[in-house]
Amino acid sequence: MPLTRGKSQQVRRVLIARKLKGLEEIISFSVVHWHLDFKTGWRFATLADIDAEGESVIPDPLHDDFTHLRQVYFETDPDYAARFSVPVLYDKIQKIIVNNERSEILRMFGIEFDDLIEEKYRTVSLYPSEHQHEIDEAHEWKYHKINNGVYKCGIASTQEAYNHDVAALFEGLDKAEAHLASNRGPYWFGDTITEVDVRLYITIIRFDPVYTYHFKCNIRDIRSGYPHIHKWLRNIYWTVPAFKDTTNFLRIKSHYTRSHLQLNPSAITAARPSPDILGLQDEVAAVKLPVR
Repeated sequence: MPLTRGKSQQVRRVLIARKLKGLEEIISFSVVHWHLDFKTGWRFATLADIDAEGESVIPDPLHDDFTHLRQVYFETDPDYAARFSVPVLYDKIQKIIVNNERSEILRMFGIEFDDLIEEKYRTVSLYPSEHQHEIDEAHEWKYHKINNGVYKCGIASTQEAYNHDVAALFEGLDKAEAHLASNRGPYWFGDTITEVDVRLYITIIRFDPVYTYHFKCNIRDIRSGYPHIHKWLRNIYWTVPAFKDTTNFLRIKSHYTRSHLQLNPSAITAARPSPDILGLQDEVAAVKLPVR
């Protein structure tokens, strides 16, 4: 059976799909430590790591002597020379990496294991035929403006680049807000959860707790600046276990603020909005005020 492992924004979408499709008994997973050393790459947690909380944050369960994810890559290809990225879909029988492209793994989880899962999960279609063109179109602009847009803001090296990227990011959020405002259901395509919801969620759930200050994405936050995105986010978090159960706010904040030392040399994790996510019916104080 394959094993998916890793820890980052990219991994969460795969774990959400795994849970939505009922693949927990077929595809096991382990999670690397939240700290990313940009020289050596992702490392596996050790028994001495008291700060590595979360589901399946364990030493490599398949290789007693492996300390870093890169060793898994070299096991598959001794001459591997590209990035040691996550997630990794690993075949435990053949002892090779099957795939390390997050979008392809997400798509695989949606369709490739249907003959092995219960009937109720086979009806879950994250890439339904009637919406495929719209899904592909949404992925294109959301990736460039939102998913990757927050990173562009965070790593911008000039004021001009930042000004351009932060404007594009909030143009993307404005577009998402307008779409959800016109929607007749709780998800991007009404009553059907698709890849669009999965891929948008992983960025929006991190936006207020991390991206607003760490990546300087602070023209507006989600909870007070985008009511329809905020409603969509709270609904999907609180009512669909696959999203809530794969979200760990402490690990999210620790990874960004204590790994990106070029952005945060003191590794200080700033005070965050409290709570990390509001309840279904809750609003920030400013939103509650009556309009005069």
